[in-house]
Amino acid sequence: MERRRACVVVLGDLGRSPRMQYQALSLARQANLEVDIVAYGGSQPHSALLEHKSIHVHTMTQWPKFLQNLLWIFRPVTLLLKPLIQFLMLLWFLIVRIHSPAFFIVQNPPSVPTLIAVKWASILKRSAFIIDWHNFGHTLLALSLGRNSSFVAVYRWIEKHFGKMADGSFCVTKAMQHELAENWDIKATVFYDQPPEFFHVASLQEKHELFCRLHSNLLQPLGLQDCVSYAGAVTVGHEQQETLLTSLVGNGILLKQNRPAVVVSSTSWTPDEDFSILLEAAVMYDRRVAAILNEDDSVSDEFIWKDIYDGKQYLYPRLLFIITGKGPDKEKYEDKISKLHLKRVAFRTMWLSPEDYPLLLGSADLGVCLHTSSSGLDLPMKVVDMFGCGLPVCAVSYSCINELVKAEKNGLLFSSSSELADELLMLFRGFPNECSALDSLKNSTVEMGSRRWSTEWDEHAKPLISQVISRC
Repeated sequence: MERRRACVVVLGDLGRSPRMQYQALSLARQANLEVDIVAYGGSQPHSALLEHKSIHVHTMTQWPKFLQNLLWIFRPVTLLLKPLIQFLMLLWFLIVRIHSPAFFIVQNPPSVPTLIAVKWASILKRSAFIIDWHNFGHTLLALSLGRNSSFVAVYRWIEKHFGKMADGSFCVTKAMQHELAENWDIKATVFYDQPPEFFHVASLQEKHELFCRLHSNLLQPLGLQDCVSYAGAVTVGHEQQETLLTSLVGNGILLKQNRPAVVVSSTSWTPDEDFSILLEAAVMYDRRVAAILNEDDSVSDEFIWKDIYDGKQYLYPRLLFIITGKGPDKEKYEDKISKLHLKRVAFRTMWLSPEDYPLLLGSADLGVCLHTSSSGLDLPMKVVDMFGCGLPVCAVSYSCINELVKAEKNGLLFSSSSELADELLMLFRGFPNECSALDSLKNSTVEMGSRRWSTEWDEHAKPLISQVISRC
């Protein structure tokens, strides 16, 4: 390979594009290439990316939000003007600002103007053009404009036309590979998302340190006081002795017996994830536990509820839902959460650093995934990350989710809020010491393990890249 250089293109927030961050890291670490990344700024990428001497990040200027809001009344004009400006900016960076790479790898979606700009740049730079298909751009656009929109039809034609012009393609599922082959005449290599090595089950020390850092945020409810915000930290000197989950006793760290069960869900707060399902399930959990125990409206100081089942006494824990992510619908749902007034369930929303997010997954008891996919052909990377931390998942059921979630082995599937509530009740009965169903899922998830990103990249991405380069 004469030009020991690659370019990764993301028309989006690089910090919120983990797959493309990992692509860049593998190109630098495993292929020993100099890597230019052209992307928008915003969220902080992983420190491993920023610290690598062979990776060079070129940050484009974001489309101004105030201009987008100003032009909302001229929606058709905005839909044409925005991609035109993005197209010109991309060409400037790809043709003028960076060195000529051996190949470009571009994230799709978005497709317009990204695929056009990168294809033009690849011709001018005499570079190979590779597409990493995460989903279909036209199906995402149809969520807001409707499937019958003329804009969606044009967008789909552009996506298909320039997609067929790529020298190579990756995709994230076998279902997507079949769709691309049968209806788009595009041959793609399935390259599943896998977690990198920093996703793992957290140690007690890591859990304690993480929840010390998060403590002040966790004590601030979205509305009135709830079953978590009442808790306080016990400190001795400058060292925090207790968190919501752990206690520092002498030189050792113990998990609290009356700790809340931690349920994590990562969301982009967009229409392809119906967050109302989780809110309704939380309400049902709250009410059903009260009904099972024939409670009145009072809540015990311990926030623990007993259930007699098969002659045994079980405990139902408080549930702490930690929702991570950024997106347009976040404030709307935060407002809904603040009005719920639940007694056994608390919600916290936050954005974590790339270093703390894997620790949260490795410290949680259960993951929940609400991703349904605009195309029905992609898989949620958040679930891959959860499995990398040995965390079982309750996920919304859709067409190809079984390529990732194996029901009753590493997770459970649901189609409604009622089904999710049933699963929460079943999994957390007896928490923390006698929840056999949850323990079984956890053990199975850890035993099944998770292939790591570097192995998957070596086996599926590297050979395709080598073939593409040899042909071009």
